[in-house]
Amino acid sequence: MSVSREQVERYTKYRLERLIGMTQPSAQSGVLARLRRGVGHHPGSQPWLWGELLSEMPQEMMNNSGEPSNAEMAVYTALTLFALHQQSKDIKSECMHCEGTTLGAACGSLVADENDRDRVARRFNAMATSANLSELSNHLRGIVQLLRAKDIGLDYSALAGELYVYSFKARRNDIRLKWGQDFYREIYNNIDKNKEDENNE
Repeated sequence: MSVSREQVERYTKYRLERLIGMTQPSAQSGVLARLRRGVGHHPGSQPWLWGELLSEMPQEMMNNSGEPSNAEMAVYTALTLFALHQQSKDIKSECMHCEGTTLGAACGSLVADENDRDRVARRFNAMATSANLSELSNHLRGIVQLLRAKDIGLDYSALAGELYVYSFKARRNDIRLKWGQDFYREIYNNIDKNKEDENNE
């Protein structure tokens, strides 16, 4: 990988902070709406998003061939999914970019009790075994909608870094395992906490 995961995460965090920190609500809403329209589409088909994606992006992260680089695709996917996640929520009081909440942990938070585990795990496993970044982004769209409905945030700069690494077949299983570890750790923590709460009632 000529570009590091940390570079992808830093640039994504920079774009997110600029978006979240915008002081004109109408302009901010416009950017979020344009980003949402980009979910699931090729970056080349979305010229109105090129500024949000490419402006100030380090040149080593950009491709020269007309096809998006792995880094460009990771940033694009993370930013557009964030906009989908943020839909109908106030970005100041309910920001869905939540630093430190990994994809696996966020998905684990969808499991409210043991009855939920198999249902959520099936969707999670289908996502984690995606053959490529395009298939993965399609699964992520559905998962982000579930997270939005439950008001569960996600670290989108970390997600961009994970998507970047996932785009390299040789490193894919490393990311999958991390997702699985975080997913089941969160499930067990939630179930133990719920049982403890029930015992204290």
